[in-house]
Formats: sequence, structure tokens, C-alpha cells
Amino acid sequence: MSLKKHLIIAALLVGGMQLNFADTLQLKDKSAVTGKILAEKSDSVVVDLGYTVLIVPRNAITRITKANETNAPAIVTAPAAGQFYAATTKTSAPRDVSTLVKQIGEAVVQVKTPGGLGSGFFINDDGYLITNFHVIEGETEISVEVYHQTDGQLDRETYRAVKIIAINKFHDLALLHIEDKNAPRFKPVTLGSSDALNVGDGVFAIGSPLGLERTVTQGILSTKTRQLEGELYLQTSTQINPGNSGGPLFNLAGEVVGVTNMKITFGEGLGFAIPVELVKSFLDHRDAFAYSTDNPNNPFRYLEPPSRTKQPVEAK
Repeated sequence: MSLKKHLIIAALLVGGMQLNFADTLQLKDKSAVTGKILAEKSDSVVVDLGYTVLIVPRNAITRITKANETNAPAIVTAPAAGQFYAATTKTSAPRDVSTLVKQIGEAVVQVKTPGGLGSGFFINDDGYLITNFHVIEGETEISVEVYHQTDGQLDRETYRAVKIIAINKFHDLALLHIEDKNAPRFKPVTLGSSDALNVGDGVFAIGSPLGLERTVTQGILSTKTRQLEGELYLQTSTQINPGNSGGPLFNLAGEVVGVTNMKITFGEGLGFAIPVELVKSFLDHRDAFAYSTDNPNNPFRYLEPPSRTKQPVEAK
């Protein structure tokens, strides 16, 4: 019996049973499996049907609804006490993009300089945000445009007291901080895991392509290990254009899995993103990449080399 037929039969059998648990897996063929989720792996979900245990491939699932969950939108988790950013290695249940955009869109910003513009996103509510290094390279006059949600409406606010905290030009990352004294608390994102993604998984981006702020584009993960100039990138069919640089690439749980930074201009649906694992490493070691006004193009601080020791003179 094929896996597809097995899943359909399991769904029909469970549908006629009285269950005291109600975790539901919606499948791509519009059928569903209802049972108790025992384990969630990167490539599969293990479900107890009451009379047997079923392993369902992730790429066959479109949505997971758990017994203790409602249809409420995903909640962006604030960093725990003492943490600089919120992160998870366990992918949450997928949700529809329109709901996620309403919930996390406020965390995505537009980064402007005299030389151009890009995108970015808050990693905590203190105003620290990630963007691409090439967005702010060689610039000292930086402003960040934020869209605050008030009573269901978005109010645009521009902050000009922006400081460069750390840069890593080799991985094209920059950490900025809004230092406006009157700034409110900002809505951050949660950093997910690109390692947990599978090729073909749905992803979406929010950014400002060609200055069109808050543009949402959706696609799939085309490959996880595209090598370009010695670096590995996530390749996605999500449309990426100039102005998207520095913006987040989300999975369907609303977690950041990459930072969009380039595309192939003579093709369509060939966008690339920096894996979020590199972003976490950059943030965890941000002191090593601290921006220095003495040498703003150098992300590292080097110690002075030791003095050359003199060779001993042989006695005659």
C-alpha cells in the first residue's frame, strides 16, 4: 500500500473514533490525520492514532493544529531575561502567511542612507536590528523607518539616531541600534533554524523592494547549500529585489530562517539568503565584530604583533 493511501485510510479510521486528543495534521491532498503528536522531527511528525503509530513526512503536511492550540495568530516571543535575542531550534506549527504578516510585519523596517535603502528587522524590543553590511557600507548617516501598529492602523515613524554596533563584511551582516530617547519598545522577531528546513518548504519575505515598503513575497526553499564565492546560501524562489537586502526570510511558522541579500539579475525566482545560523553566531560574538570609528571598514580588532626577538650571539 502506498504511503498516500495509508495516510488517507488512517485519516478516515480516526475520523470515526471518539478521541480524547485532537492534534490534527492537514495534508496536501486535503485529507487530515488526527491523533496525538508524539514527536516532531525536521523531516517527519510521529502521530499516535490510538491503535498504531504513524510517521508522516513533513513535505506532506500543510498545517498542524494541536489540541491545546486555537486559531489565534502566532505570538512573537520576547527574549528571556539576560538574552539578547529570542531563538528556537524547534519549528512551530505552520500558519497562513496573511495571519503571520499581521503579527510580525511590525518587526520589519526600512533602512535608509544617502546612498540608497534596504530592509532590516528587530531582534529585541530595545531597538537592536539586523541588516546587510552592504546596505550601510561606507555610510554614517543612517535612518530607520518603523511602522508602529496602533488601533489596527500602521503609523510610520522615522528614527535618525541610529548607531552601528557591529559589522561582519565577510558574511554581509550589520547590527544597528536605534538610540532615540523617545523611542518606544519595538516588536522583535524570533530567530528559527535553517537547519530544520527541507527543500520545498514554504518561505516568505517582507521588505522594501525598490522602495515599496512592507512588500510580501512568497516561495519555497529551492536548496539549502548553494555555494557562491566560497559561502553557502539558502536559495529561494521567493522574489528578491534591490531594497529587500537585509530583510528577513521567514518559515511558515513566522520564524526568521535567513537574511535576504542578493539575487541573480538575469533570471527569475533566483533569490538568496544568509542562513540564520550565521546571524546567531554573529550576534553571539558581536564584541569581536564591534564597529570602530578608527577603522570603520574593519570588523575585527587585532592585537599588536609581538616584537621580534633578537637572535642570541654565539660565544667564540
